[in-house]
Formats: sequence, structure tokens, C-alpha cells
Amino acid sequence: MSTSVAAVQVSDEVREAVREGRPVVALESTIFTHGLPRPRNLEVALEAEETLRAQGVVPATIGVFEGRPTVGLSTQEITELSGADGIVKVSLRDLPVVTTLGVHGGTTVAATAFLAHRAGIKVFSTGGLGGVHHGASETFDESADMTTLAHTPVLVISAGVKSILDVAATLERFETLNIPVLGYGTTRYPGFYVTDSGHEIGYSVSTAEETARILAARDALGLPQAVLLANPVPQDKQLPPEELDAILARAWDQAEKAGITGNDTTPFLLDHIRRDTQGRSLQVNIDVYRGNVALGGRIATALTR
Repeated sequence: MSTSVAAVQVSDEVREAVREGRPVVALESTIFTHGLPRPRNLEVALEAEETLRAQGVVPATIGVFEGRPTVGLSTQEITELSGADGIVKVSLRDLPVVTTLGVHGGTTVAATAFLAHRAGIKVFSTGGLGGVHHGASETFDESADMTTLAHTPVLVISAGVKSILDVAATLERFETLNIPVLGYGTTRYPGFYVTDSGHEIGYSVSTAEETARILAARDALGLPQAVLLANPVPQDKQLPPEELDAILARAWDQAEKAGITGNDTTPFLLDHIRRDTQGRSLQVNIDVYRGNVALGGRIATALTR
């Protein structure tokens, strides 16, 4: 069963856990509606929930089901969203539209963070963040994740932004938006598929408890922005950086020759990476997500102590 918080449906399990101060971790739905192939997508989604439950943490998978923004999708709802065709990718701007149209949707980082905060959830684990695209000075192609996180006080655990984005410009934008970026056990910003994107970040934390204290300090100061925790994929699970650089060079070259531009660029490049690595990039995606979910559970638990 679930209850409504204005236009947002919150499952009874999640609502009660938040009310009682028990640990809860938000999970996005685009990883299984758009990010992974079937049937692996459903397996990963359910595995993430099981990982959190094994830690004594309540999972709150977030998505839009039949036009209802839902915090704490049921197993049946996750299964249906994982197998349905034509699922809409829902960012924050899309929520009132899909709600009115009554359609299914997979929520992005922006929409998931917003809905998690509305439900009182403080920790959100995902795979990678959106950011600034190459050529954004001309196209203005920047992810809504960044502006949403500037006024949504949650912790977002990710493995950085994908290497197809302009990592340096993305980090600059985070600074402009007053969004702190912490490295978990590192001062090198990860590049999703790789442990080190080549860019330095200013702060590093080494424990879940230290991270929890930073969140408490932000809240005590009344600051409105998210805290970003960059958790790199282990070196033995990353794509070899030199291989990824070569793949990206070929992908950009083919995109230019094919006249691929705008919103078509990202799926083209990611598909090229998947094909060129013979599916190994998908396994990195899964490994990244597993690590971030487990870390989110530890931090959510630390917040309740």
C-alpha cells in the first residue's frame, strides 16, 4: 500500500521508515528503463533492493507508474517498468506532463533527487551524473541534473560523469552552483568507466560516518544544495583508460561523419562504447551501481546513529 504526499505516491514502508528515522536509500529507475538491456535490467534493479535490505536499509526505488510519481515502487511495478516499451525518460520538467498524461516513466537523477527529497529521504545512490556536454558553449547542452541538485539537499552517490561529457566544465559548473564534490577515498574525480578522469577534486572522505557528519553540518547551516559523493569504480573493474580514449576518439569521428548532433549524440556514443567493448562497458555500469548502492546503505545507516 502507499500514501500520497500531494501529487507524490510514497509507499507505506518508505513513509514509516522515514517517520521512524530508519535508514532509507533512494534509487532511480532510468537504469532499468533505459540504461540496461533486458532481462539484466530487472535483475540489477531487484538486486539493488536486496543489497539494501541485507544491510537493514529500506530501498526506495523511484519512478512514474501510470502517471503517478512513486517513491518506493513495488516489485510488481519495477517488473512492469523493466519490461514495458516506450517508457518516457522523465526529468524534473517532465513530471507534471507525464502525471497528466498518465504514462509510465523512468526518472533521471534530477527527478529522482527531487522526489526523494519530497519524501524526506536524504541518501540517493545512482550510477553516473549528467553534466556539461562538449560544445555546450555553442549548443547550451547541459544536464538539468546540475541545476536541480543546486537546490535539492540530498546526498548523491555516483561514479562521476561519463567520459563522453566535458568533465572539466562539469566540475566548474558544480563550483558555480555551490555544489560540493567529495571523493570517497580519493581526490581524483572518477570518470564512470574509469577510476580517474584526470581531474582533481578538493575534498576526500574515508568513511560513511565522516560523510554523514558533513551532511549534518550542511543541514545545520540551512544550505539548500546537494552533496555529491564520487565513488570510483575499483581499478580492477574499470575499462582500461587508454582503450576508452581510443574508443571515444573513434566514436566522435563516426558521429561527426554520420552527422549525429544534439540529443542523438549521447546514445550514439554510449552504443558505440558498448559495441566496441563487446559489452564490457555494461558490466562496468553494473559494478559501478552495485558499489554505489552498498555505500549508500552504509551512509544512510550512519545518518541514523
